[in-house]
Amino acid sequence: MRLAKRRYEGVMHPRAGQRARPEDLVDLNALIDAYYDRRPDPSDPTQRVSFGTSGHRGSSLDGAFNEDHIAAITQAIIEFRAAQGVTGPILVGRDTHGLSEPAWRTTIEVLAANGVEALIDSRGGFTPTPAVSHAILRLNRSSAGGQADGILITPSHNPPRDGGLKYNPPSGGPAGSEATGAIAARANELLESGLKGVRRMPFARAERQVGAYDFLSHYVDDLPSILDLEAVRRGGVKIGADPLGGASVGYWGEIADRHRLDLTVVNPAVDPRWAFMPLDTDGKIRMDCSSPAAMANLIETMRAPAPYDIGTGNDADADRHGVVTADGGLMNPNHYLAVAIDYLFDHRRAWGREAAVGKTLVSSSMIDRVAAALGRRLFETPVGFKYFVPGLFDGSVGFGGEESAGASFLRIDGTVWTTDKDGLLLALLAAEIMGATGKSPSERYGDLTGRHGSPAYARVDAPASREQKARLAALSPQDVTAGELAGEPILQVLTEAPGNGERIGGLKVVTRNAWFAARPSGTEDVYKIYAESFLGEAHLGQVQDQARNVVAQALKT
Repeated sequence: MRLAKRRYEGVMHPRAGQRARPEDLVDLNALIDAYYDRRPDPSDPTQRVSFGTSGHRGSSLDGAFNEDHIAAITQAIIEFRAAQGVTGPILVGRDTHGLSEPAWRTTIEVLAANGVEALIDSRGGFTPTPAVSHAILRLNRSSAGGQADGILITPSHNPPRDGGLKYNPPSGGPAGSEATGAIAARANELLESGLKGVRRMPFARAERQVGAYDFLSHYVDDLPSILDLEAVRRGGVKIGADPLGGASVGYWGEIADRHRLDLTVVNPAVDPRWAFMPLDTDGKIRMDCSSPAAMANLIETMRAPAPYDIGTGNDADADRHGVVTADGGLMNPNHYLAVAIDYLFDHRRAWGREAAVGKTLVSSSMIDRVAAALGRRLFETPVGFKYFVPGLFDGSVGFGGEESAGASFLRIDGTVWTTDKDGLLLALLAAEIMGATGKSPSERYGDLTGRHGSPAYARVDAPASREQKARLAALSPQDVTAGELAGEPILQVLTEAPGNGERIGGLKVVTRNAWFAARPSGTEDVYKIYAESFLGEAHLGQVQDQARNVVAQALKT
């Protein structure tokens, strides 16, 4: 198996980082027409309902995200929540993708026809994922009635042609595999039956039955319970916030006004084609706030003499964060997670000593070293923010973060804030860090490398058939026969996450100064190799090369 040359290896589209051209933009009329007109074929696996780590996603143009899908998924959620005894309101949020409003309307029509109380944004605006999670938890703390849950209509940072839908149960965070598996199975049954069993009413009638919830005020006004905003004001930190045309667009100005922050909304534009976006590294429009190419506009704004101390970006549903500093440019998500953990566990004195540091197993081992220096337990999970939900909910995990720039943490008093990723929160934390310490997050990461070493990290893809991917997902530690990796003895071979014992769906191989993890892709005929070395780029290359061989040998056993 030869390693595929993909964007993760640095092979970039010639126009990456350049503003999109007219020919790059999606035809919104065709996109929405396909949503209503195209009927998915349930016999085609690509057109069936499938929940990944972040819900069901696809494009109406491919028959993967159409009216029938949303009607079936919503009915399946209604039946699932009823079986779980969830009888409270369901909060429905949406982002700025072109397919989000049509899907939102379909969702409301099915909820109303089934007699389910739906709460939508009282301002008629867009709703960030963290605001929905915050609302679910708030309502469930204060309500003596039935528990609330939520539906979020967003494909996150995916291109403009895509749509997405996620379900968050009363715990407030992403639904677990048992829930999403049951919902997807029932939705596909409904698709196969031609939607027999789906109850629905016209939107004009359904709209009169929905209730309203002020997501923005409840979220924004509660921020002092989790952030030291006085430190931001006292430090005179200047913030430039770029919503990247997403659901946070109405939130940043309110945050500035209500909390008297020196914060400017760099780009308030909303365009479901995202015509103002630079192309990502593969030449697609993608609202990936962790990508230097996609964040090129803000990075250019932050060049010397920078008008802001901290620049921030969010993806379309604001569950991910990007942090740009005047002295360091766009921070690598792994670097910022390590800085955030180091700062928070040192400055949140009310957090219990038992509160753990949560990370996914493909996140940087710099986090491991920071956690050890802090004397904190490391809670290492498979990929998926859903694994942090129980710990954030009960306070046993102080911080949960993913290498893909998603994280959340506890309130100042050690209680739950959100159990879903919160890009607004992590962006504001960067300003708190600078205000409280006088150093940018980039400078603080430099301090960490001085104490713990400087890792090199990368992800590459390797081709694999469907059968090979299935074997990779089912490997056991005994299938790895190699004794060393890139000149170092292998210390651990993991197929289950150390933090919770859940299967990785692949494997992770660890030495003293390096590691790699291999996981099959859920959508492509490849497997993903994440790797890191504290011995430099050349050693990282050796790790990547030998990882391919280790996996190939394991698949032969």
